[in-house]
Amino acid sequence: MKLNKYPDWALAIASGILVGMAYLPIYTGVLIYIGLVPLLYILLNRNVKRSAAMSYLSAITGHTIAFYWMGLNQGTTGTIAFISLAGAVFYLGIFWVLAGIAVSFLQKQFKMGLMMFPFVWIAMEYARSFGSMGFPWGDLALTQVYILPMIQTADITGSAGIAFLICLLNGLVYLALTTAKTKQYIVGAVLLWVMVFAIGYWRLHAVEKKSTTADYSVAVLQPNVDPVQKWDRSFRAELIALMDSLTVAAMALQPDFVLWPESALPVYLRTSPVRKQIQALVEKNNIPLLSGTVDVARDEGGKLYYNGSILLTADGAHKMYHKIHLVPFAEYIPFSYKYPKLKKLNFGWGNFEHGREYTIFNVHEKRLGNMICYESSFPRIARKFVDAGADFLSIQTNDAWCGDSPGAYQHFAIAQLRAVENRVPLVRSANTGISGIIAPSGRAEQKLAFYDQGIIFGSLTFIAQDWYTASGDVFALMCIFIGLGLVIWEWVRKR
Repeated sequence: MKLNKYPDWALAIASGILVGMAYLPIYTGVLIYIGLVPLLYILLNRNVKRSAAMSYLSAITGHTIAFYWMGLNQGTTGTIAFISLAGAVFYLGIFWVLAGIAVSFLQKQFKMGLMMFPFVWIAMEYARSFGSMGFPWGDLALTQVYILPMIQTADITGSAGIAFLICLLNGLVYLALTTAKTKQYIVGAVLLWVMVFAIGYWRLHAVEKKSTTADYSVAVLQPNVDPVQKWDRSFRAELIALMDSLTVAAMALQPDFVLWPESALPVYLRTSPVRKQIQALVEKNNIPLLSGTVDVARDEGGKLYYNGSILLTADGAHKMYHKIHLVPFAEYIPFSYKYPKLKKLNFGWGNFEHGREYTIFNVHEKRLGNMICYESSFPRIARKFVDAGADFLSIQTNDAWCGDSPGAYQHFAIAQLRAVENRVPLVRSANTGISGIIAPSGRAEQKLAFYDQGIIFGSLTFIAQDWYTASGDVFALMCIFIGLGLVIWEWVRKR
């Protein structure tokens, strides 16, 4: 296949299509091994300006396919939902442009664009994960979750190691298509993939062998309530009755812990009289319950609103967690702290305040770190909870806003990545979405499908304490420093 036979715009779109499809929950993750090849050809054979333009075209195509579900948001108007999708797609494309410029420039200046490609891509993903507009959801590692052995190095390298492998495979395929040594490079790519898969398969088996099912069970509720109807006052009594009946059924199973989803009831549960009704069940059964809830507090400036969680315990006490990383434009307006007038804008739920503390909940002799919805896409947040002493993680979410779309399945796959990275069990409760219990190996031990209403009950699987602990961003930083070192070395050598 001669890549020079095709126009640049066709190659860019082809890359976008292949990469975008790799994120869809239809077992197309293998497409990512060749998805970047057409774009890579452009970066290594065209000038910097052309490379930047084609990188943007490719990024817009890929992100639209992978994340089109952002435009299905039922929590706002169709116009705003479309604008949010377009804004996300064009914003995320900037990072691909920067990566494309870097690879193209290094190729033109030092003839090392191909060698530097994996390092540049990891630096791009790392930079994209920071700040209020951070988006680690788009990391290449997400495409590999459906092939469990391929994500087993995540506790050592993080998602960066998986992205590094994917870039190497794309580089080998590129060489196979552009040099006379086609067979040599194809064999190299296959052997590399098989080696990583074999190591991952061995580690998966080792993790599961060292894991034991503890005498510690959880009950997870998925009420499957329309997210718009939930906030209708006329539906409030019916929803409270539904949650009460599900909780009674869950506690009859005698779990050690009950998990409700994000914003489970349309009340400020910490101060609402409804809390007494739930507290009575907790005390009667001696089973702690964690519920997602909006919360309100006051300071000298007035009322402060939070998206949070409240733990109710049998001794009548409660403990709060306030969501730390909010969704920009849906849960708060960026820069609104500096420019208060921006708070008058409302593209989604409203303007919440950021939480500050990584709260650890004590639930029947186990310690729990809880993430709310979008927070689970950030590896650093999960790791900070584990570093703070969490024995297991939970996620409270509501994926109903975008319907039964790839977004819900990508979100569950992200939870599987967090479990592998930290080698802890993870429990996930969705108002509507995919609830489940995930083992430290990343394997989903139980799942409740989208649009199902019900309860998941099961024991958690814990891994032996001598297992390797998460190394966080070490691999990504190492790659960035090695890449910089190689560039500096080549620059000095050429002088």
